[in-house]
Amino acid sequence: MRLTTRPLPRLHLRGLRANRRMHNLPSHITVDPEVSEAVRANKPVVALESTILTHGIPYPHNLDMAHDLNKLIRAEGAVPATIALVKGRPTVGVTDEEIEYLCQPPKDGSFIKISRRDLAFAVAHGITGGTTIAGTMILAHLAGIRVFATGGLGGVHRGAETTMDISADLEELGRTPVAVVSAGAKAILDLEKTFEYLETKGVHVSTYGPKGVNLPAFYSRDSGIPSPFNFETPKEAAAVIRMNSQLIYFADDN
Repeated sequence: MRLTTRPLPRLHLRGLRANRRMHNLPSHITVDPEVSEAVRANKPVVALESTILTHGIPYPHNLDMAHDLNKLIRAEGAVPATIALVKGRPTVGVTDEEIEYLCQPPKDGSFIKISRRDLAFAVAHGITGGTTIAGTMILAHLAGIRVFATGGLGGVHRGAETTMDISADLEELGRTPVAVVSAGAKAILDLEKTFEYLETKGVHVSTYGPKGVNLPAFYSRDSGIPSPFNFETPKEAAAVIRMNSQLIYFADDN
């Protein structure tokens, strides 16, 4: 009911909130000027993670992939923002030189994967590292970015009922209001338990394709697990993302 009595349209209000986050951004976080200007102007920005650069694909293929992703995003009229920690500084929208640096991690293992638990330590000790899905979501949200594209999600590992090995990505999906576009959970995981966990955390999950198309599993288009929801156009997906953001912000206000 109160949603209809707001003095400003909800879309405009979301823009104000993004600007407020940018204004209150901690001083030790660097945001690329193009990214910050796009957020302030309510233009589309797509966050990208960086563990695939530091710990995933080997050099120089990781560098080629990073440049290709940026080109694809720009071709669709959006601004890419690769997120990483560069010498202890959380950076939203790394430069081409920083991407080159991240893509050639030293063999001593001094570049680390950075999730929620690692952020404070890595910043305090000047560590360079690639942000995981969880780490990327946190920094994207702080910078006012609402959409993040990635590959495979972490999840519930096989045997988790005894090891309790569950990715922090799932917790972040349930707590940080950033829409994540992915290829599904990684196929090596316990997929049934992973999606049960997401349901428990209240995470909305939709699959691209007509009703009846199953959830993907990273490099497989069909995990065999029914998708709770489906959408057939980017416009339909955007409508759900927009409404989810509005409902989260409304809940935060009350």
